[in-house]
Amino acid sequence: MAIQPKKHEMPVQSPELRARNFEEVALGYTEKLAVAEAQRCLNCKNRPCVEGCPVGVPIPEFISKIKVGDFGGAYDIISTASSLPAVCGRVCPQETQCENKCTLGIKFESVGIGRLERFVADWHNARNSGNFNLPEPNGHRVAVVGSGPSGLTCAGDLAKKGYKVTVFEALHLAGGVLVYGIPEFRLPKSIVAREVETLKKYGVEIETNVVVGKTVTVDELLEQGYEGVFIGSGAGLPRFMGIKGESLKGVYSANEFLTRVNLMKAYENGANTPIMRAKSVAVVGGGNVAMDAARTALRLGAEKVYVIYRRSMDELPARREEVEHAEEEGVKFEILRNPVEILGYDNPENRRDPKNGFVRAVKVIKCELGEPDERGRKSPVEIAGSEYEIEVDCVIISIGTSPNPLIKDTTKGLEVNRRGGIVVEERTGKTSKQAVYAGGDAVTGAATVILAMGAGKTAAKAIDEYISKTDT
Repeated sequence: MAIQPKKHEMPVQSPELRARNFEEVALGYTEKLAVAEAQRCLNCKNRPCVEGCPVGVPIPEFISKIKVGDFGGAYDIISTASSLPAVCGRVCPQETQCENKCTLGIKFESVGIGRLERFVADWHNARNSGNFNLPEPNGHRVAVVGSGPSGLTCAGDLAKKGYKVTVFEALHLAGGVLVYGIPEFRLPKSIVAREVETLKKYGVEIETNVVVGKTVTVDELLEQGYEGVFIGSGAGLPRFMGIKGESLKGVYSANEFLTRVNLMKAYENGANTPIMRAKSVAVVGGGNVAMDAARTALRLGAEKVYVIYRRSMDELPARREEVEHAEEEGVKFEILRNPVEILGYDNPENRRDPKNGFVRAVKVIKCELGEPDERGRKSPVEIAGSEYEIEVDCVIISIGTSPNPLIKDTTKGLEVNRRGGIVVEERTGKTSKQAVYAGGDAVTGAATVILAMGAGKTAAKAIDEYISKTDT
């Protein structure tokens, strides 16, 4: 049978409809589409796709199950490696990882591995209440700081080995960046809640509203009898540009903006936490978070949304699918532009003017690409005298985040680097402090969900080995 050269298209909401609602954009494969896409897999013996997966999902094996309609069997195979398959199927950048290694991709489009993973997880969740064969308790306790993707993965892997795991979450809802950072239209919160509930059925306990570093310290957790601690506290400290006007009303960090909308549902009438419903919005940055902020602003009613990025479209770090969706929905890209000032209304003759102190425009300067930097990306060079203004009433800064220094400042002997990331052994996730491990954005700074999961998985293995040795 001839192989279809292109992936089977994922059904989606139309751009006109989805740009004004918070419902999920991608609608998922049907059973028929899933089987047809699975038939494209060559079932390579050397399995290069698995090499590209940070958590080592047995990809050809689960796809083989889909080919014959055994969707439950496919889920069982995925679950041996991933604690969050419905999440990964939606937000993992498969195009640069497993799908990038796909042998079929040499000649045709790679197999839609992410789409198939999402289908299998959704099929399972819609039909299975979850009957679990709980492991025999091994009598050991581990604490996990943070309930984001690295923390949940570490907790899940340890719980399946019989550990009594307690996850401490600073916010009122478990999920970390999965609930406060990624919009509902990309990752419904019900999906995250379902994955969290699955982990609870394995015995994982989750304590919310616990700020480690204030409510309790890492040192105190060890004193309380936890034999190992995993720090997966993420990178929630936003960076700003340091330009004039960033303190004006109507300027947000992407972190605050998305948290207000995603976690606190500020888009709802009568919400306890408000959000500016701007008519014209500028988002500074070009990553996935910038795309999320821009597309969220549209859904809040903005008539114009601009993404301002200082390099070209070729250097844009966001997933290509997210960029395409943003363009389809009406987001305008101001490429090779760099903000130099945020301008506000100022009426000294009438200080009671309600516009005083609010954003009226962002001044940008044109750029051209120069020599590559240390990471190989061409550096933007500003063109003197090319400044102009873009009229907006809201500016969202999305140029990255750093780990919060709270845990570092309250934990004795914990080494961090100059950016505030916890220093670990790459192979194990072990920190400079005995029995303490770390992974995810708390180590690397803002990165992808799947890389954070991979770090959680690595640390879980190392924690198990460490406790097993000390127990003998």
